[in-house]
Amino acid sequence: MRKTAYPLLALTMLLWAGNSIAGKLAVGHVSPMVLVTVRWGAVFLILLATQASQLKRDWALIRARWVYLLSWGAIGFTGFSVALYYALHFTTAVNTSILQGGMPLFVFAASFALFGSRVHLEQVLGFSLSFIGVLVIALRGEWANLVTLNVNFGDALMLLAIIAYGFYTAALKAKPMLHWTSLMIMLCLGATLSALPFLALEAASGSTILPDLEGSALIAFIVLFPSLLGQVLYIKGVELIGSNRAGLFINLLPLWGALLAVLILGEEFHLYHAIALAMILAGIALAERRSLTRP
Repeated sequence: MRKTAYPLLALTMLLWAGNSIAGKLAVGHVSPMVLVTVRWGAVFLILLATQASQLKRDWALIRARWVYLLSWGAIGFTGFSVALYYALHFTTAVNTSILQGGMPLFVFAASFALFGSRVHLEQVLGFSLSFIGVLVIALRGEWANLVTLNVNFGDALMLLAIIAYGFYTAALKAKPMLHWTSLMIMLCLGATLSALPFLALEAASGSTILPDLEGSALIAFIVLFPSLLGQVLYIKGVELIGSNRAGLFINLLPLWGALLAVLILGEEFHLYHAIALAMILAGIALAERRSLTRP
Protein backbone atom coordinates (compact mmCIF):
# COMPACT_ATOMS: atom_id res chain seq x y z
CA MET A 1 0.00 0.00 0.00
CA ARG A 2 2.84 2.40 0.77
CA LYS A 3 4.22 2.07 -2.76
CA THR A 4 0.89 3.32 -4.07
CA ALA A 5 1.62 6.66 -2.42
CA TYR A 6 4.75 7.28 -4.50
CA PRO A 7 3.16 7.87 -7.93
CA LEU A 8 0.27 9.73 -6.30
CA LEU A 9 2.61 12.18 -4.57
CA ALA A 10 4.89 12.53 -7.61
CA LEU A 11 1.90 13.54 -9.73
CA THR A 12 0.76 15.90 -6.99
CA MET A 13 4.04 17.79 -7.20
CA LEU A 14 3.74 18.17 -10.97
CA LEU A 15 0.24 19.60 -10.54
CA TRP A 16 1.36 21.96 -7.79
CA ALA A 17 4.28 23.14 -9.90
CA GLY A 18 1.72 23.96 -12.58
CA ASN A 19 -0.14 26.06 -10.01
CA SER A 20 2.79 28.48 -9.69
CA ILE A 21 3.07 28.75 -13.46
CA ALA A 22 -0.67 29.39 -13.84
CA GLY A 23 -0.57 31.89 -10.99
CA LYS A 24 2.21 33.82 -12.72
CA LEU A 25 0.32 33.77 -16.03
CA ALA A 26 -2.79 35.04 -14.21
CA VAL A 27 -1.11 38.30 -13.15
CA GLY A 28 -3.06 41.10 -14.83
CA HIS A 29 -5.87 38.78 -15.90
CA VAL A 30 -7.47 38.17 -12.49
CA SER A 31 -6.65 39.64 -9.08
CA PRO A 32 -5.26 37.36 -6.35
CA MET A 33 -8.26 37.37 -4.02
CA VAL A 34 -10.74 36.77 -6.82
CA LEU A 35 -8.56 33.83 -7.86
CA VAL A 36 -8.32 32.43 -4.31
CA THR A 37 -12.03 32.81 -3.56
CA VAL A 38 -13.23 31.33 -6.84
CA ARG A 39 -10.62 28.56 -6.62
CA TRP A 40 -11.74 27.12 -3.28
CA GLY A 41 -15.39 28.08 -3.68
CA ALA A 42 -15.57 26.17 -6.95
CA VAL A 43 -13.93 23.06 -5.49
CA PHE A 44 -16.33 23.24 -2.52
CA LEU A 45 -19.39 23.42 -4.78
CA ILE A 46 -18.17 20.62 -7.07
CA LEU A 47 -17.59 18.26 -4.14
CA LEU A 48 -20.78 19.27 -2.34
CA ALA A 49 -22.84 18.63 -5.48
CA THR A 50 -21.32 15.20 -6.08
CA GLN A 51 -20.62 13.95 -2.55
CA ALA A 52 -23.51 15.25 -0.40
CA SER A 53 -24.53 11.73 0.64
CA GLN A 54 -21.03 10.98 1.95
CA LEU A 55 -21.04 14.27 3.84
CA LYS A 56 -24.27 13.25 5.58
CA ARG A 57 -22.74 9.92 6.62
CA ASP A 58 -19.75 11.70 8.16
CA TRP A 59 -21.76 14.51 9.74
CA ALA A 60 -21.48 13.26 13.33
CA LEU A 61 -17.67 13.31 13.13
CA ILE A 62 -17.67 16.64 11.32
CA ARG A 63 -19.94 18.28 13.91
CA ALA A 64 -17.53 17.29 16.68
CA ARG A 65 -14.48 18.74 14.86
CA TRP A 66 -15.89 21.47 12.63
CA VAL A 67 -13.78 24.27 14.15
CA TYR A 68 -10.61 22.23 13.58
CA LEU A 69 -11.54 21.48 9.97
CA LEU A 70 -12.53 25.03 9.02
CA SER A 71 -9.45 26.47 10.73
CA TRP A 72 -6.98 24.23 8.90
CA GLY A 73 -8.76 24.91 5.61
CA ALA A 74 -8.20 28.61 6.26
CA ILE A 75 -4.53 28.13 7.15
CA GLY A 76 -3.51 25.47 4.65
CA PHE A 77 -5.59 26.49 1.66
CA THR A 78 -6.35 30.21 1.92
CA GLY A 79 -3.20 31.19 3.84
CA PHE A 80 -0.94 29.43 1.38
CA SER A 81 -2.83 30.58 -1.73
CA VAL A 82 -3.05 34.25 -0.75
CA ALA A 83 0.67 34.41 -0.01
CA LEU A 84 1.59 32.51 -3.20
CA TYR A 85 -0.50 34.52 -5.65
CA TYR A 86 0.57 37.86 -4.20
CA ALA A 87 4.19 36.64 -4.14
CA LEU A 88 4.00 35.97 -7.87
CA HIS A 89 3.36 39.70 -8.42
CA PHE A 90 6.81 40.46 -6.98
CA THR A 91 9.02 37.46 -7.70
CA THR A 92 9.54 34.75 -10.30
CA ALA A 93 7.88 31.36 -10.61
CA VAL A 94 11.39 29.85 -10.43
CA ASN A 95 11.87 31.41 -6.98
CA THR A 96 8.47 30.36 -5.65
CA SER A 97 8.97 26.82 -6.94
CA ILE A 98 12.41 26.36 -5.40
CA LEU A 99 11.32 27.93 -2.11
CA GLN A 100 8.51 25.38 -1.91
CA GLY A 101 11.23 22.75 -1.84
CA GLY A 102 11.87 23.92 1.73
CA MET A 103 8.41 22.75 2.83
CA PRO A 104 9.68 19.52 4.44
CA LEU A 105 11.72 21.65 6.84
CA PHE A 106 8.59 23.41 8.02
CA VAL A 107 6.53 20.21 8.04
CA PHE A 108 9.08 18.70 10.38
CA ALA A 109 9.23 21.82 12.56
CA ALA A 110 5.44 21.94 12.76
CA SER A 111 5.28 18.22 13.61
CA PHE A 112 7.70 18.84 16.44
CA ALA A 113 5.76 21.88 17.68
CA LEU A 114 2.33 20.23 17.47
CA PHE A 115 3.08 16.61 18.36
CA GLY A 116 6.55 16.58 19.93
CA SER A 117 8.12 14.48 17.17
CA ARG A 118 11.57 13.16 18.08
CA VAL A 119 14.62 15.02 16.75
CA HIS A 120 17.80 13.27 15.56
CA LEU A 121 21.18 14.78 14.73
CA GLU A 122 20.83 13.96 11.02
CA GLN A 123 17.52 15.81 10.96
CA VAL A 124 18.94 18.89 12.65
CA LEU A 125 21.89 19.01 10.25
CA GLY A 126 19.78 18.25 7.19
CA PHE A 127 17.09 20.80 7.88
CA SER A 128 19.72 23.41 8.74
CA LEU A 129 21.30 22.82 5.33
CA SER A 130 17.90 23.08 3.63
CA PHE A 131 17.10 26.30 5.45
CA ILE A 132 20.37 27.84 4.28
CA GLY A 133 19.31 26.91 0.76
CA VAL A 134 16.01 28.71 1.31
CA LEU A 135 17.94 31.77 2.50
CA VAL A 136 20.10 31.69 -0.63
CA ILE A 137 16.94 32.16 -2.72
CA ALA A 138 15.48 34.83 -0.43
CA LEU A 139 18.76 36.77 -0.50
CA ARG A 140 19.21 36.21 -4.26
CA GLY A 141 22.64 34.68 -3.70
CA GLU A 142 24.02 37.84 -2.06
CA TRP A 143 24.75 37.35 1.64
CA ALA A 144 25.24 41.12 1.99
CA ASN A 145 21.47 41.38 1.63
CA LEU A 146 21.16 39.64 5.01
CA VAL A 147 22.92 42.52 6.74
CA THR A 148 20.71 45.13 5.11
CA LEU A 149 17.59 42.91 5.30
CA ASN A 150 17.24 43.41 1.55
CA VAL A 151 14.84 40.56 0.83
CA ASN A 152 12.48 40.49 -2.13
CA PHE A 153 8.93 41.06 -0.85
CA GLY A 154 7.58 38.24 -2.98
CA ASP A 155 10.14 35.79 -1.59
CA ALA A 156 9.23 36.87 1.96
CA LEU A 157 5.56 36.20 1.21
CA MET A 158 6.49 32.77 -0.16
CA LEU A 159 8.26 31.96 3.11
CA LEU A 160 5.02 32.75 4.95
CA ALA A 161 3.18 30.49 2.51
CA ILE A 162 5.37 27.46 3.14
CA ILE A 163 5.23 27.98 6.92
CA ALA A 164 1.42 27.94 6.73
CA TYR A 165 1.43 24.80 4.61
CA GLY A 166 3.93 23.11 6.87
CA PHE A 167 1.58 23.47 9.82
CA TYR A 168 -1.37 22.35 7.70
CA THR A 169 0.44 19.20 6.56
CA ALA A 170 1.53 18.30 10.09
CA ALA A 171 -1.98 18.93 11.43
CA LEU A 172 -3.46 16.35 9.03
CA LYS A 173 -2.04 13.72 11.38
CA ALA A 174 -4.79 14.57 13.88
CA LYS A 175 -7.67 14.81 11.42
CA PRO A 176 -10.84 12.84 12.18
CA MET A 177 -11.32 9.59 10.27
CA LEU A 178 -13.46 11.08 7.53
CA HIS A 179 -13.87 10.03 3.93
CA TRP A 180 -11.52 12.17 1.84
CA THR A 181 -14.42 13.92 0.10
CA SER A 182 -15.94 15.04 3.40
CA LEU A 183 -12.55 16.26 4.57
CA MET A 184 -12.04 18.23 1.37
CA ILE A 185 -15.52 19.75 1.53
CA MET A 186 -14.92 21.09 5.03
CA LEU A 187 -11.40 22.31 4.28
CA CYS A 188 -12.61 24.09 1.14
CA LEU A 189 -15.51 25.62 3.05
CA GLY A 190 -13.06 26.97 5.61
CA ALA A 191 -10.86 28.29 2.81
CA THR A 192 -13.76 29.99 1.03
CA LEU A 193 -15.17 31.64 4.16
CA SER A 194 -11.75 32.87 5.28
CA ALA A 195 -11.05 34.29 1.80
CA LEU A 196 -14.13 36.53 1.82
CA PRO A 197 -12.73 39.23 4.16
CA PHE A 198 -9.59 39.44 2.02
CA LEU A 199 -11.76 39.70 -1.10
CA ALA A 200 -13.65 42.58 0.50
CA LEU A 201 -10.38 44.36 1.36
CA GLU A 202 -9.17 43.91 -2.21
CA ALA A 203 -12.40 45.41 -3.53
CA ALA A 204 -12.23 48.31 -1.07
CA SER A 205 -8.70 49.10 -2.25
CA GLY A 206 -9.88 49.25 -5.87
CA SER A 207 -7.49 46.52 -7.00
CA THR A 208 -10.05 43.90 -7.97
CA ILE A 209 -9.59 42.45 -11.46
CA LEU A 210 -12.42 40.27 -12.71
CA PRO A 211 -11.18 37.42 -14.93
CA ASP A 212 -11.00 37.89 -18.68
CA LEU A 213 -11.00 34.92 -21.07
CA GLU A 214 -7.40 33.97 -20.27
CA GLY A 215 -7.99 34.49 -16.56
CA SER A 216 -11.06 32.26 -16.66
CA ALA A 217 -9.13 29.49 -18.42
CA LEU A 218 -6.35 29.70 -15.84
CA ILE A 219 -8.89 29.56 -12.99
CA ALA A 220 -10.45 26.45 -14.55
CA PHE A 221 -7.04 24.78 -14.74
CA ILE A 222 -6.18 25.69 -11.13
CA VAL A 223 -9.56 24.49 -9.83
CA LEU A 224 -9.53 21.14 -11.58
CA PHE A 225 -5.89 20.13 -11.33
CA PRO A 226 -3.75 21.69 -8.53
CA SER A 227 -6.75 22.35 -6.27
CA LEU A 228 -9.09 19.40 -6.69
CA LEU A 229 -7.00 16.54 -8.03
CA GLY A 230 -3.76 17.69 -6.39
CA GLN A 231 -5.20 18.09 -2.91
CA VAL A 232 -7.00 14.76 -3.10
CA LEU A 233 -3.82 12.94 -4.11
CA TYR A 234 -1.83 14.67 -1.38
CA ILE A 235 -4.31 13.77 1.35
CA LYS A 236 -4.31 10.15 0.18
CA GLY A 237 -0.52 10.12 0.16
CA VAL A 238 -0.35 11.49 3.72
CA GLU A 239 -2.82 8.81 4.82
CA LEU A 240 -0.64 6.07 3.32
CA ILE A 241 2.86 7.10 4.49
CA GLY A 242 2.43 9.96 6.99
CA SER A 243 3.04 13.69 6.78
CA ASN A 244 6.85 13.66 7.19
CA ARG A 245 7.45 11.14 4.42
CA ALA A 246 4.80 12.67 2.18
CA GLY A 247 6.59 15.99 2.65
CA LEU A 248 9.69 14.40 1.09
CA PHE A 249 8.01 14.38 -2.30
CA ILE A 250 7.93 18.16 -2.26
CA ASN A 251 11.56 17.74 -3.36
CA LEU A 252 10.12 17.14 -6.83
CA LEU A 253 8.18 20.41 -6.85
CA PRO A 254 11.16 22.78 -7.29
CA LEU A 255 12.53 20.57 -10.05
CA TRP A 256 9.24 20.53 -11.97
CA GLY A 257 8.54 24.19 -11.19
CA ALA A 258 11.92 25.50 -12.33
CA LEU A 259 11.73 23.46 -15.53
CA LEU A 260 8.21 24.63 -16.34
CA ALA A 261 9.07 28.27 -15.53
CA VAL A 262 12.03 28.22 -17.90
CA LEU A 263 10.19 26.38 -20.70
CA ILE A 264 6.79 28.08 -20.46
CA LEU A 265 7.53 31.51 -18.98
CA GLY A 266 11.05 31.97 -20.33
CA GLU A 267 12.40 32.87 -16.88
CA GLU A 268 16.13 32.81 -16.17
CA PHE A 269 17.75 30.12 -14.07
CA HIS A 270 20.77 31.54 -12.22
CA LEU A 271 23.73 29.84 -10.55
CA TYR A 272 22.38 30.68 -7.08
CA HIS A 273 19.15 28.86 -7.99
CA ALA A 274 21.17 25.71 -8.71
CA ILE A 275 23.16 26.08 -5.47
CA ALA A 276 20.02 26.62 -3.39
CA LEU A 277 18.23 23.71 -5.02
CA ALA A 278 21.18 21.39 -4.39
CA MET A 279 21.37 22.47 -0.73
CA ILE A 280 17.65 22.01 -0.16
CA LEU A 281 17.58 18.54 -1.73
CA ALA A 282 20.78 17.41 0.01
CA GLY A 283 19.49 18.66 3.35
CA ILE A 284 16.20 16.82 3.02
CA ALA A 285 17.99 13.63 1.95
CA LEU A 286 20.26 13.85 5.01
CA ALA A 287 17.36 14.58 7.34
CA GLU A 288 15.34 11.62 6.09
CA ARG A 289 18.17 9.08 5.90
CA ARG A 290 17.38 7.71 9.34
CA SER A 291 13.60 7.48 8.85
CA LEU A 292 13.90 5.88 5.42
CA THR A 293 16.03 3.05 6.80
CA ARG A 294 13.31 2.20 9.33
CA PRO A 295 10.16 0.19 8.53
